[in-house]
Amino acid sequence: MSGPTEHAGLTVDLLAELSPQTMEATIGLAGYSMRMRAVEIAPGGQIAEHSHADRPGIVTVIDGIWVEGQPSGERSFDAASLGTFPETEETVHWVYNRTDAPATALVCDIAKVE
Repeated sequence: MSGPTEHAGLTVDLLAELSPQTMEATIGLAGYSMRMRAVEIAPGGQIAEHSHADRPGIVTVIDGIWVEGQPSGERSFDAASLGTFPETEETVHWVYNRTDAPATALVCDIAKVE
């Protein structure tokens, strides 16, 4: 099983970020930032297949339902139960919103600064 190759109906808002300087000063991790984003997928929208080999994170759905696809199959995460899942070095996935309402998650990750 593989996922879509393009994003559709995606809105990403940066809510807060810890700078590379803060990451290095506090935990000795140079060249990375930590960020919290609100990611909204419009009805029928999707997030393209991607890897987290170098960008670990944690996702919590706060509105609607996200359907996460992985090569092994699909899982649904909904806001009613604060559906949460990790994005580890082994994660390769994509996400769909198959409902008729927007679906939003808070995504916290550590990203390499270019």
